[in-house]
Amino acid sequence: MKKINPEVTEFQKRVYATTRKIPRGKVTTYKHLAQAIRCDSSQAVGQALKVNPFAPEVPCHRVIRSDLTIGGFSGQLEGPRIEEKKALLSKEGVEFDGDRLLNPDDVYAFDNL
Repeated sequence: MKKINPEVTEFQKRVYATTRKIPRGKVTTYKHLAQAIRCDSSQAVGQALKVNPFAPEVPCHRVIRSDLTIGGFSGQLEGPRIEEKKALLSKEGVEFDGDRLLNPDDVYAFDNL
């Protein structure tokens, strides 16, 4: 159960604010997101997204691995939560072949930051 008034760190605030900039119908990678906030750790970004209390306003489902595979969702790497992530992305027009992104042009790289 998510907290009503969650306390988040300054780092998490940066991650969540930048994640909100990912347009509907696009995904980004943990690495691109880390670079956008000038962080050297994609894993730290993933950990912040794992506990995202603001979904779906902060669309953490739009973040995937650098190898263009689906990555995790809510701390899970397989199972129903991953299927939920794929379904959310499919509703936005982002499709996967198994766990791999079909169209690399769907990757948003924060070039405009």
